[in-house]
Amino acid sequence: MKQRTLEWIAKAEGDWAIAQREREAPSPVWDGICFHAQQCAEKYMKAVLEEHNIPFGKTHDLVYLMQSGAGLFASLEPLRADLAYLSTFGIAARYPGADADEQIADDALHIAGEVRRLVRNILNLP
Repeated sequence: MKQRTLEWIAKAEGDWAIAQREREAPSPVWDGICFHAQQCAEKYMKAVLEEHNIPFGKTHDLVYLMQSGAGLFASLEPLRADLAYLSTFGIAARYPGADADEQIADDALHIAGEVRRLVRNILNLP
């Protein structure tokens, strides 16, 4: 596996750890959980694209990343609507006007967990 791919995976795992840790905090920051869930999914998808030398630019749009994968993300296709939903947390969760709550954060974590599981499978990771 390429070094840069491994770096994307490490960054994705960092976001996953932060989201999980924040979820267990006494007073969770729901917006932060959503942001890090989205970032985990995004970075895992970028790891696959990196590994296959597919350019992706600077984007937080998970559906765009899936479409850029030239069939690599077929297992994520059933999650298309969820990917679109999770994409909104890449930016909106960090600014006033959009507030998450416990249910929204749990939904974001669930979607990110599915993306993480499926992409790790694509990359042949345990």
